[in-house]
Amino acid sequence: MMCGAPSDVKPADKDVQDLIEKHIVKAEAEKKSGKSFAEYRAVSYKSQVVAGTNFFVKVNVGDAEFVHMRVFRPLPNVNALPSLVDIQLNKTESDPIEYF
Repeated sequence: MMCGAPSDVKPADKDVQDLIEKHIVKAEAEKKSGKSFAEYRAVSYKSQVVAGTNFFVKVNVGDAEFVHMRVFRPLPNVNALPSLVDIQLNKTESDPIEYF
């Protein structure tokens, strides 16, 4: 892996699910998408270490609908909460997670 490049795709785990549920990430995602998600389950993700960590997460939001979310988690010494940077709608289970 190249320095600063996103990681390979990994299956989502409890930490990634917690990241997208906690704080205001879910509320931000629903607001930006204009939808209320029937389901909200992280499926897979890539991460990128910058001045903190970017997480590119594929999320099942119900009815075979997926979104890709970019969530930024600052370094611990910044004392700030993770936040939703961007969201891509109308994704499928087979759409690859790419940098956005």
